[in-house]
Amino acid sequence: MGNKDINSKSRLAIVLSKINGFFDPKVRLEQYMTDSEVGAAILWFSYMNEDINGKIVADLGSGTGILGLGALLLGASKVYLVEIDKDAIDIAKNNYETLKSEYNIPGEAIFINSDVFDFNEEVDVVIENPPFGVKLEHADRDFLNQAMKVSKKIYSLHKSESKGFIDAFSKDNRFKLLEELSVNYPLKQTMEFHKKKIHRFDASWFVLEKA
Repeated sequence: MGNKDINSKSRLAIVLSKINGFFDPKVRLEQYMTDSEVGAAILWFSYMNEDINGKIVADLGSGTGILGLGALLLGASKVYLVEIDKDAIDIAKNNYETLKSEYNIPGEAIFINSDVFDFNEEVDVVIENPPFGVKLEHADRDFLNQAMKVSKKIYSLHKSESKGFIDAFSKDNRFKLLEELSVNYPLKQTMEFHKKKIHRFDASWFVLEKA
């Protein structure tokens, strides 16, 4: 493991909860920071599946870095954090420096301020929380398609109701849906139009592998 201080999923969740989110989230980009418990769950699951330690990982649409930096904390050798929003990338860099001052992070963080569709580095694993396609239609499909171009193993978060689409899209692209890990996702009140402090909905981490 990259870090002897992070020896459990709960400990990882605590560390991730201290990562700064978006200071001015953009509605059009569906900028919602991944919940620390939800992020820790899939990061720990993928770590136990031997898909993080010593691996090259890409976090597509990385936002302020919670998934990519979490992978580094668990021993990834290199993580590409790909994000179109420069403000988010700047926050992610600051988050990285803060974590690095407190924890042993032997892996390399590469911050890429560009559209995910311009990213073509081959990686071992993609771990992503893409837009759900509410504001940008089919954004979830487009992110999945890009992930399939650069990796043979993908962990991707979507609304649970998307399972039929995910399964069919995977088969069309010669991928196999290995697992579905359901989570009760807490969406916090970060946008002006949010009426509830926390809105919960059914989401799932879908684990895909090249067939």
